[in-house]
Amino acid sequence: MKPIYVCNECGATYPTWVGRCSVCGAYNSVVEEIKQDTKTVFKPQSTSQALPITKLKKEAEVKRYSTGFESLDNALGGGFVDGQVVLVSGEPGVGKSTLLLQISSYFANDKKVLYISAEESQYQIYIRAERSNALKENLYILSETNLEAILQAIENIKPDLIVLDSVQTVYSENLESPAGSVSQVKYVSSKITEISKSKSIISLMVGQVTKEGSIAGPKVLEHLVDTVAQFEGERGYAYRILKVIKNRFGSSGELAVFNMTEKGMEEVLQPSSFFLAEKPESASGSVIFPFTEGSKPILVEVQALVSKTFYPVPQRRAHGIDLNRLSIIIAVLEKELKINLKDKDIFVNVVGGINIDEPAVDLAVATAIYSSYKNLPIPEKTAVFGEIGLTGEVRSVYYTDIRLKECEKLGIKNVLCPVEKEDSKLNIITIKKVSQLNKIWQP
Repeated sequence: MKPIYVCNECGATYPTWVGRCSVCGAYNSVVEEIKQDTKTVFKPQSTSQALPITKLKKEAEVKRYSTGFESLDNALGGGFVDGQVVLVSGEPGVGKSTLLLQISSYFANDKKVLYISAEESQYQIYIRAERSNALKENLYILSETNLEAILQAIENIKPDLIVLDSVQTVYSENLESPAGSVSQVKYVSSKITEISKSKSIISLMVGQVTKEGSIAGPKVLEHLVDTVAQFEGERGYAYRILKVIKNRFGSSGELAVFNMTEKGMEEVLQPSSFFLAEKPESASGSVIFPFTEGSKPILVEVQALVSKTFYPVPQRRAHGIDLNRLSIIIAVLEKELKINLKDKDIFVNVVGGINIDEPAVDLAVATAIYSSYKNLPIPEKTAVFGEIGLTGEVRSVYYTDIRLKECEKLGIKNVLCPVEKEDSKLNIITIKKVSQLNKIWQP
């Protein structure tokens, strides 16, 4: 056995200790681990046979199991599948354990569920289950951090669903590394995946996140599982969003919206109405943006405030969009619309705390800034989307049709976008250049 040095953030290895990982750039993330010298002999034992793809039966009729939440079922492609391994990540306190406990309670109506908590005691879980009305006879609670004891409990109970909260706090006696190390996380997750596949057990594993919001531990953790779901939400808001960023049994990019209440998570079946419920009328700097990461768009409000600065350097603040992207949009607006924003403080906010990283929000941000600068309210029931290029052109974006359908369903009358749709019931205002904002709405 000899020591090696491994980065806990990305899994990169080094022969000696370093203060900063050269792969991911994290500081003080490299720790010492013991590398066990083991020799393995390759003995092929597989009985599977290679077949032409044309002779393989299409497994379209896979049996699905509901989670108890309609929107979550749709995000997963219809529900869980036998042997599916799901990794759920999110910041502490966002509600991961509450949601998984409610899913476990729904499964326990007619199936056995083993809920393993390595962070909370059984009594703490009971209190939460009592508050969320999740007390079921078939729901077994185990407070354990030892992997071997967990595997023995799985063998004894023979559950249909396993919940492991969290994978970073479980350790195996077969490794000398501490819990949470790269070696332990890889070993624990691979063992849970192995038993899940061999016994057709649905497994839900909670993964901790780094300061940047990404899943902690090596990337191999994401490759081992079938589905990766990211649970997001701001502490000051009641809503929570679960994004499916990887899914082997359905399309990725889907999302489900929940509302955090005293009794647990409540799904929001019409999230667009939820986010636009308090949108001010006839207010400058406020526009509606049809946001989507999958086949389900959500209408959100984008706000901008432009005011004269009292500082030598004007402030630029953004919440919900990338600040660098905001700087580019401001530069394009100054050149194309011939307006002076160098002496203005500009603040942009996506209401509800949603983080948007798709380029389709560019035109909505630009329109909100222009509206606030001119003190010109955008007409009610108007949605805006489109990507802005550096030369001022407005480019088309993906999922245009489903954005327009969602706008039509929610009663939107006007849509400002770079596409032309003659067959649409909406009033499509086509824009090809940012400079056209001067002509579309006059002060």
